[in-house]
Amino acid sequence: MPDITGGCLCGRVRYTLTGEPALSGLCHCRNCQRYTGSAFEALVAFPSAAVSVQGELKTYQDTGDSGKAVYRRFCPNCGSGIIAEVDVLPGLTIVLAGGLDDPSVFTPTMEVYCSSAQPWVHAAGERKQFPKMPG
Repeated sequence: MPDITGGCLCGRVRYTLTGEPALSGLCHCRNCQRYTGSAFEALVAFPSAAVSVQGELKTYQDTGDSGKAVYRRFCPNCGSGIIAEVDVLPGLTIVLAGGLDDPSVFTPTMEVYCSSAQPWVHAAGERKQFPKMPG
């Protein structure tokens, strides 16, 4: 698979993803809804060694329902969410799919936290759906 590139709204942060993603999906948890300002967070996760970020990131430390840390990293200039690292998924870096230069390369394969999905979002069963985080 060719490298995937992306970045923030203002262009100060750029990234390159190499290889195959470990997972992709939509997260409907309330924290992701608030973080993205949307009904869900579209995400793709890669092994951390396959993610190269250029530019400064700020970090907001959140807490997942596991009680473990979620490090949400964003551009300090425009506020675009870029990546997240979560203690429950060591060795993986989550990339917000909205920042991909070509978002058509993103195909979500699952949805998590469907128990808090907005009632007007309907996936029609096209992906595996979980009420919380599977595991």
